[in-house]
Amino acid sequence: MNVLIVDDSAFMRKVITDFVKKISCVKNVDLAHDGQEAFEKIKVNNNIDLVLMDVEMPVMDGLTALKKIKNFQRNLPIVMLSALNNRQVTIEALEAGAADFIEKPVNLLNISQDWVADFKAKILMVGDKKNQLQSMAQDSTDKAPTSINSRPMPRMINALVIGASTGGPKTLLEIIRNLPPVLRIPIFIVQHMPKGFTASFAQRMNSETACTVVEAKDGMPIQRQVYLCPGDYHMTLETGKIKLNQLPKLHGTRPAVDYLFMSAAEVYRANLVAVLLTGMGSDGAKGMAEIQRLGGYNIVENEESCVIFGMPGSAIELGVVNEVLSLTTIKKRINQITR
Repeated sequence: MNVLIVDDSAFMRKVITDFVKKISCVKNVDLAHDGQEAFEKIKVNNNIDLVLMDVEMPVMDGLTALKKIKNFQRNLPIVMLSALNNRQVTIEALEAGAADFIEKPVNLLNISQDWVADFKAKILMVGDKKNQLQSMAQDSTDKAPTSINSRPMPRMINALVIGASTGGPKTLLEIIRNLPPVLRIPIFIVQHMPKGFTASFAQRMNSETACTVVEAKDGMPIQRQVYLCPGDYHMTLETGKIKLNQLPKLHGTRPAVDYLFMSAAEVYRANLVAVLLTGMGSDGAKGMAEIQRLGGYNIVENEESCVIFGMPGSAIELGVVNEVLSLTTIKKRINQITR
């Protein structure tokens, strides 16, 4: 893997470079001081597999550079390096096509092992997307068909739960924009995102739709609106209300989709629809197994429209999926369910 690191801070470039070089599959690391230099390097080098780019830089900032690079080379994965005070711009970058973001460590002299593990996982998963796209057609002919539990969707649907990780913010914004102005049922969303960013993301989603989107709070009564789980909390459902907790991380993350899906299955049983979108890892698959056991209905995003197919793919492998749909079809289906 060939990685381009873009940051105006020499110290930050050194810190990120040191971590990247420890990843065994990384062959070459190139550096750029700002977005303009990064764009010029990408124009003359077709072998870059992944870009790690700061949000705030002189000459050309990360958001502007992201848009230029995406116009030039749409499938090149870009991960933003973001500080907490850049959260609004980070959300805009995710909407503009960034594959993911990595929150810069607060203390560069004492970086936690959790941060290192998360950093490495994102580099490996997002950086491999280029190879996934190239091999997708071959894989589809080589793999044996996976079992899909085709059956009719429940006639009476009382709630919709959605889980997403890498690539999720852009996908969720597309879904939110397609919702009816008045919802017939509540929607609960878990998006893997750290503390401090989810409030901005909820505000962003709320500004893009006529219905109401809020960041969930502990004990909040359930109404016909959209609830986004806050970062650093798990969200569970009880009859008529939302509960938040800080139980240990699941799949290395808090919030975890499985907590939401499992609790929703107990409350709504056969009147529940779950949608699992793009994301790395396997979060959500076990929750879908519980939803299926209690009579609910499971939909996952297909590989072609996912940034990372890990989470949907894991649910398919468990044999707990009723439909595999493109994002375009998922948007239409959710609109039908909620109006």
